[in-house]
Amino acid sequence: MSDTPASIESNGAEEFGSAFIGISFGNANSSIAFTKDGKVEVIADQDGYRSIPSALSYLGGDEYHGFQAKAQLIRNSKNTVVNFRDFIGKKYSEIDPTNSHVSAHPIEKDGVVGFNLAVSNQEGAEPEFVSVAEITKRHFARLKEAAAEFLGKPIEGAVIAVPTDFTSAQRQALEEIAQSAGINILQTIHEPVAALLAYDAATAGAFTTDRIVVVADFGSTRSDVAVVAVRGGLYTVLATAHNYELGGDALDKTLVDHFAKEFEKKYNADPRTESERSLAKLLAEAEVTKKTLSNTNTATISIDSLAAGYDFHSTINRLRFELLARKVFDNVSTFVEDVVKKAGLDVLDVDEVVLVGGSSHTPKIAARIESLFAETTVIRSPASSANALNPAELIARGTATQASLISGFEKKDIEESIQPVITNAPHISKPIGIVNAEGKFVTILENYTTVPIRASKVFQVATGGDFAVDVFEGEEHIVTRKIEKTKAERSEQEDEDDDEEDDFSDEDEEEREKVVKPVTKIAEAAITSVNDGAKVEVILNISADLKLGVVVREIGGQTVRGSIEGNTVA
Repeated sequence: MSDTPASIESNGAEEFGSAFIGISFGNANSSIAFTKDGKVEVIADQDGYRSIPSALSYLGGDEYHGFQAKAQLIRNSKNTVVNFRDFIGKKYSEIDPTNSHVSAHPIEKDGVVGFNLAVSNQEGAEPEFVSVAEITKRHFARLKEAAAEFLGKPIEGAVIAVPTDFTSAQRQALEEIAQSAGINILQTIHEPVAALLAYDAATAGAFTTDRIVVVADFGSTRSDVAVVAVRGGLYTVLATAHNYELGGDALDKTLVDHFAKEFEKKYNADPRTESERSLAKLLAEAEVTKKTLSNTNTATISIDSLAAGYDFHSTINRLRFELLARKVFDNVSTFVEDVVKKAGLDVLDVDEVVLVGGSSHTPKIAARIESLFAETTVIRSPASSANALNPAELIARGTATQASLISGFEKKDIEESIQPVITNAPHISKPIGIVNAEGKFVTILENYTTVPIRASKVFQVATGGDFAVDVFEGEEHIVTRKIEKTKAERSEQEDEDDDEEDDFSDEDEEEREKVVKPVTKIAEAAITSVNDGAKVEVILNISADLKLGVVVREIGGQTVRGSIEGNTVA
């Protein structure tokens, strides 16, 4: 599936009062953003938070939202709704309520998923059934209210991001809910595309830079990874995967288990099972501790009356945390690598990795991703680069950028631009190029380039005469070479490993390199009587139905074309 960012030059709605926004709606947190003078700004809610918990809570007839609602999980968990986004547009038999065990639990009524909540302050009032659609509507209404208050005028339209595994029915349900909340949805786009768009909008020339990008989104309740090919300004999603047990909550749980065992050892009581309130307290402090360890090497936890009437105070350092969560970090690396393989690629094929989601602030996650890919791969993460954007805000930034770009378009134009015939653009599956005088394959068109396309490359001819061109489809191979250590390097390694003999390896290191080899000859052409030292341009044209045309011309001289028109590429 391909997404095309609209032309930046055609933006007519970047002024402060335009009131077109982007919305990132996550299971755990939501964000809203807008563009001003071509720059994206993330909007804070009325409490000053830019990352707004996707949570609603009811107490004494009052509705709480965001952080105020999340705080109710400790004392009012049965009336607090969190982690409800993935329930939208689904039957009860299709949902996984695992992440609702510490909050209001979803139920089914007349085939509709919802929650039993005490929303009235009248004495003796029975809990009311509130559907997921209604909860989402109220959440959107609060986001809209925060945006309108910040901008100082009503919201005219929005672009919202959805996970790549959202079905068309879920998309439609989400759009209908947003409309009922008074938000005109201009377009829904995929979350990895929105995250990538955020960086491309902030980087000059990025839209036209061809590359393979891995977008790894580590949220609270789930992780999503997508491999995206950027070719000629089109974003084509090559492969996706989703892990509903890998995310920030898994890291929180390692801290919860660690502190619970420490508390139990001291006071012979387990706060995880003592009461729902004690568990909620420990979960809240574990999340804070995790965030603290992303910025400092040591964190202190302090909870009054955690369980059995005892207060709890403890300290943990980052190294200890990383050892406790080693299995989670291992799973992160494996998950990302498996998605790259699913796309039919090697890690050496990846030019860029974008880390998304609040859990991406964790330094160890960035370190594991860096070790997985080649040194030349650009890792976009706060732990890897001081210029990285906030990973928790990327999706909102991307949707706001798209909203500003399409806000001046007619609704009919937007709908036509996302029809399958356009979004599912055909592309070539293998690189196409020629073999040069040294016998090496020279790529002219990268694999996953969308068509129609025209590309060319200029070659210098040392000796004049006839110039023949054989056009090949290539195939990528990974070549492994051993790097022999010098005597001095082996001696230095032995000195370093004197105290760790079991870990010492005298084996030579290996270096992996991606090489493209010609496989299938698909066209040929030639020109005669080329001048000594002349420059020859080879031009490849591929039509929308994958028909190949070749043009060979001496710059400033003769041209040969058309004899191979009609060959079909893969």
